[in-house]
Amino acid sequence: MMEYVFLWTPEALDKIAQHGVTVEEYESVVNNPVDRQLSRSSDNLIARGDAITGRWLICVYQDIDEITVLPITGYEPDDHL
Repeated sequence: MMEYVFLWTPEALDKIAQHGVTVEEYESVVNNPVDRQLSRSSDNLIARGDAITGRWLICVYQDIDEITVLPITGYEPDDHL
């Protein structure tokens, strides 16, 4: 399986930290999602899945090219279906 290159910005690192998500958790979900979808409110992509820690996370990002993504935010949803 291909692994993405992540272009972490200070803003994205701050956003995930505010939600208690680590870089390792975020990257594990984007690299191995249960599913991906397009956000209904923006042109961003959403990856959902179990992080390496077992937490169910939602990770929002933008595709830069086939192997590079720009993280936006990541969080643990209130409910998991």
